[in-house]
Amino acid sequence: MFAPSISPGSLSTLCLVFATGCGIAERTAADRFTETGELIALSGGDAGAANACFTCHGRDGQGNGADTPRLAAIDAGYLAAQLEAYASGRRKNARMENIARKLTLDELRMVAAYYASLPAPVRVGTSSDGRGRKLYHEGDSRRGIPACVTCHGADGSGVGSANPPLSGQPAAYLAEQIAAWQRSDRRNDPENLMLDISRRLSPEEAEAVSAYAAALPLGPPRPESRGASLEGHRGDPRNDVSVPLPRAAAPGR
Repeated sequence: MFAPSISPGSLSTLCLVFATGCGIAERTAADRFTETGELIALSGGDAGAANACFTCHGRDGQGNGADTPRLAAIDAGYLAAQLEAYASGRRKNARMENIARKLTLDELRMVAAYYASLPAPVRVGTSSDGRGRKLYHEGDSRRGIPACVTCHGADGSGVGSANPPLSGQPAAYLAEQIAAWQRSDRRNDPENLMLDISRRLSPEEAEAVSAYAAALPLGPPRPESRGASLEGHRGDPRNDVSVPLPRAAAPGR
């Protein structure tokens, strides 16, 4: 038997149909991935309802404005890497360690994708603390403290996928993270960059630079890159913190 002939016009139509169908399938798969992450965020998954993410981080992922960080609009790969660090014990927090260890790798990625998909908050106002501003934009070369701006950006939105945004985070949370580095309760930085920097800061300086960074205006969301994936983090010896980049000028300079 002979196969029926197909005109060039019909062939083009079929190709368009299949291409469109594939595009819809891909978008639907991505949507389901994020939707499943939302279910985990609202139910707690195997960690239980009492440990559901939204009970601390909120339905909108903005945190509580005090000691719980915002997750909304933060790079999905970075968030997943932090959950993996809690699960492995490289980042200490009793509740988060318990939750992360009860989620599968796929579930970690799903819930990270969900929070990354949420809109970032709108920031208004700035910190007038001159000491915090100086440390953030200039550092202190005499004491070997690099400027925060080199890794976290002039607007606090982070430089590259491995450096998290600081703007829009609670100042108290940022100060506690500096203290956690000082205590070695955070050890997910193979180059020990943040541990080294944190131990050169006084408690007053840590509070000042945290207040300044938290009040910075948020820049536009950064698209996730390959380097933000867990595989990318594993292949990058810098992991969660990059080597300082060339210093950026402070605003108005």
